[in-house]
Parts: sequence; C-alpha cells; structure tokens
Amino acid sequence: MPAGWGAAFAAGAGLLGALAACSAKLALGADYLRGACAAVVGGEEAASGACSWLPMMLRIGCGGLVLACNAVMWTFFAKALRYSSSSATATLTSTASNFISSAFLGKLLFGETHALLWWIGISLTLLGLLLLHTTPPLAEEKKEKKR
Repeated sequence: MPAGWGAAFAAGAGLLGALAACSAKLALGADYLRGACAAVVGGEEAASGACSWLPMMLRIGCGGLVLACNAVMWTFFAKALRYSSSSATATLTSTASNFISSAFLGKLLFGETHALLWWIGISLTLLGLLLLHTTPPLAEEKKEKKR
C-alpha cells in the first residue's frame, strides 16, 4: 500500500473516536434525545406520548454505536500503525483528527463553542503534525549523507 494509507487510517481512527464520544454523550444524556424528539414531533405537549419510549430506544442504539465505533476505530488505528513510518506519526494524526472532528461534531450536535486556549492547542498539534509529515524519515537522511 502507498505511504499515505497510514495517515488515512489514522485520520479515520480519529473521526471514529469522535463519533464514539458523541454517541456516548447522546446515550448518557437523555435530555438531548428528548429535546430532539419534542422538536421533531412538535412541542412538549404533543410529544408526551411518542417521546416517552423513543429516547430509551435511541439511548440503547447510541450505546451500541459506541461499541461499534470503538471496535472499528481500534482496527483503523492498528492499520495506521502498520502503514505509518512511525508510531508518533500515526498517534499525532489520529489525535489531530479526533480534536477537529470533535470540534465539528460538538458544534453541529450540541452547539458547543471552544475557548481561545483550545484553538491554540489544536494549532500547535497541527503544526507538529505538519512537521512530522514533511520531514523525511531518519533512515533516508542517513542514506543521503553517505552518498
């Protein structure tokens, strides 16, 4: 496989980790699901019958989604370790992908905002990721020096 597959698998692992975290938040916080059900049905009064059992079913479904996302995430991360030049590259790529995916999913699903310190942290993480992906591996540098 081409060298880029390690980064692709690591980015996928980060996205799946963020999806698992969002699913866990939905599974453990019934207020999100009850509010969404009431919004779809058309208000609290109309939703009292339909939204009494639906949030419980959605919580069970989200719990299953947590397990599925985590299983696939670990599979992707193992493949990222296999196809990456170093474990640090795979780990940092997965972490950056997880942070970015969590930010987008948090804003989309829960209306979350992030403080300036969070943006500084993700910027430093992405800068480190850029440095890791643009520098040649150490073995190639030694071969170049010998020539």
